[in-house]
Amino acid sequence: MISKPALTKDDAILILNAAEAEAVRNGWKVSLAVCDEGGHLLAFVRLPGANIASTEIAQAKARTATLLKRETKGVEEMINQGRPAFLSAPSIDGLLEGGVPVLVGEHCLGGVGVSGVLAAQDAQVAKIGLAALQVA
Repeated sequence: MISKPALTKDDAILILNAAEAEAVRNGWKVSLAVCDEGGHLLAFVRLPGANIASTEIAQAKARTATLLKRETKGVEEMINQGRPAFLSAPSIDGLLEGGVPVLVGEHCLGGVGVSGVLAAQDAQVAKIGLAALQVA
């Protein structure tokens, strides 16, 4: 039997609150999602004025970062650098920068996804949220 850590509801809210504070501080209207180790939604918020499509995109980025155990920025770069066949990967649809996995040692506990502003800004917000969990 393997024992491993898991994200709790409180962890997800901590991540979301820190990410939301970063977005608000910058005046960015985004959607924020945190998912568990299976890529299932744990917590979500869409800030006032955020594009409706960003709700689905943020969740997809969080899920993809979880399932691949890597930042979605790397996936986007891989596709843009000539590997468009990756677009056909099953169950992987958050292929844009802004998804970050929650890693503890070799375990992936979930992912954080942000959508609504420039790709690097989405990633910045996601990483600030993740950093709050690591400090706690």
